[in-house]
Amino acid sequence: MENNNNPQQAVNQENGKTVAIVCYLTLIGWIIGVVLHGNNKTSLGAYHLRQMLGLMILALAVFILGFPLAFMPFLGWIISLTLNIGILVFWILGLVSAANGDEKPVPVIGDLFQKWFAGFGV
Repeated sequence: MENNNNPQQAVNQENGKTVAIVCYLTLIGWIIGVVLHGNNKTSLGAYHLRQMLGLMILALAVFILGFPLAFMPFLGWIISLTLNIGILVFWILGLVSAANGDEKPVPVIGDLFQKWFAGFGV
């Protein structure tokens, strides 16, 4: 077990982990995470706020672009379901990364989210 001589640093790390986890709990959780992060900024909190912002925008885009697919029997349903399951998997991977205290991007698009939203949460 690591000996931490700075209790304030331990509190900051725990607050960052809290922000990272809370931001994955719906849009309201993300907003709460933004408010909590504003009071005590950490790199972990900022990282996961950007990841979840990207996932929410991606989910909205899939919903809007996937809506016409609902009217295509079978093939459209398969494509729509696959895209939605993919977003769910990305969300779970992001949440697990936050719970572990890691700054690990979601596969394929997580690095792009960090680049696109680089100024957010700093």
